Amino acid sequence: MKVAHFAFLLSFFFCSVLVSCSDQESNIKSQVASRPISPIRINQVKIGEQIWMTKNLNVSRYRNGDVIPQVTNPQQWANLTTGAWCYYANNSANGVVYGKLYNGYAVNDPRGLAPVGYHIPTDLEWTLLTISLGGEDIAGDKMKATTSWNLFPGVINNNSSGFTGLSGGYRTLDGSFYNMGYYNSWWSSSATDDSNIWYRFVKYNSSWVDRLKNSPNSGFSVRCVKD
Repeated sequence: MKVAHFAFLLSFFFCSVLVSCSDQESNIKSQVASRPISPIRINQVKIGEQIWMTKNLNVSRYRNGDVIPQVTNPQQWANLTTGAWCYYANNSANGVVYGKLYNGYAVNDPRGLAPVGYHIPTDLEWTLLTISLGGEDIAGDKMKATTSWNLFPGVINNNSSGFTGLSGGYRTLDGSFYNMGYYNSWWSSSATDDSNIWYRFVKYNSSWVDRLKNSPNSGFSVRCVKD
């Protein structure tokens, strides 16, 4: 009787596990299948199975309403250990076109930088974007806007994806600003093993989208992808 009882319990356990796994797999498939039917709205574009914003983020509050500090002073920026933003060259006119530059602490603040319904793309989601555009060696031309970039022979910024990436420059660890018209960097939400953060980098003289890492004290653009 004890052996039979044990066999019954073992059989019940494995059946429960199989049912649970089957339900979990069905839920995942259902979520993936439902994602592409999300409506495409203004300032959005569908690339592969992802829906991306077509403008850089330009918010000054976290999702819960808390203010994100604007930090203009270079020394203060360099010493930050919490979230902050700035305009390129501390010029608000640049924000109208290029959005804000955020440090990595703001990107991963638990209060949420992205608007409701969106999130900061992971390193993997950036990779999936470049794969859907034919690979990182040619994706840059398809992502870069046809305006704002300094021209370079052989590089054709056609924006065929609709991503509309502008050359907004970046802010370095010491609080300096560099290379508007030449480069743009977008954060991911994925940290590295050495406390840096992965990001994507495009430049005026190449068709590549580079996968690099940098300190959270850098100031980069943010582009959101739909949940």
